[in-house]
Amino acid sequence: MKYLDLKNKHFVVIITVIWLIGCRQSPFELSRISGELLPIDQTITPQGTISEYISPYGRRIDHILDSVLSYTRTDIVKTDGRYNSSAGNLMADIVLEEISPIFKSRTGKKVDFVLLNFGGIRSTISRGTISARNAFEVMPFENAIEIVELKGETVGELIAFLIKSKLAHPIAGIQIIMDKDGELKEVNVQGKPFDENRTYHVATSDYLIAGGDKMDFFKDYISITASDYKIRNAMIDYFKKVDTVNAQVDDRFIQIN
Repeated sequence: MKYLDLKNKHFVVIITVIWLIGCRQSPFELSRISGELLPIDQTITPQGTISEYISPYGRRIDHILDSVLSYTRTDIVKTDGRYNSSAGNLMADIVLEEISPIFKSRTGKKVDFVLLNFGGIRSTISRGTISARNAFEVMPFENAIEIVELKGETVGELIAFLIKSKLAHPIAGIQIIMDKDGELKEVNVQGKPFDENRTYHVATSDYLIAGGDKMDFFKDYISITASDYKIRNAMIDYFKKVDTVNAQVDDRFIQIN
């Protein structure tokens, strides 16, 4: 009797396994992918309940963005100079001023100079009041400030790139002087002659360190220090503590006759 029970149990197990195998589904296969463009524009009717819910948040955001932080007597633009501009100079100066104490406190070292990119400036700051919204318009990207240590030889490549590009890339802490033929005449870093035999700490953006705007020389850094400090936030912090912004074209990158 026990033998028959055991035999029956084995039979049930075998039948169950066969049934499970038979019922197993075949693997799914993707047959096609389709998509539809759904434009989000003024033709869409707002939903009253949603608009009412988010409206207070929108008003609060607008209030923060439009609160007056500073003032400028002139338009600040990136096209008012050949090799340097009021907008570029302002942005580079802000980065140098705001990041220097942070870098000093973390490493005990100084930032020698700043290099950003001409294309990163996306708007003009018009004469009059300056708000946080202006900072978002000028720098809409999430670019963060990072400091790289470069060999003097690599800095030489950086300088050659700036001369060849013929764009007003924002710089601060470094002066580049060309002769009437466009050849390099003199370079000074923090008021001292450039020394190819030493290293320099350069503040820039994470975008450029990754090779953005063809600035591949940044990839040859010796060391890198992240700050977790966005360029846009540095601008806002600077505007908060300065009553009147004075930005102008100067002699930090010039060609003499």
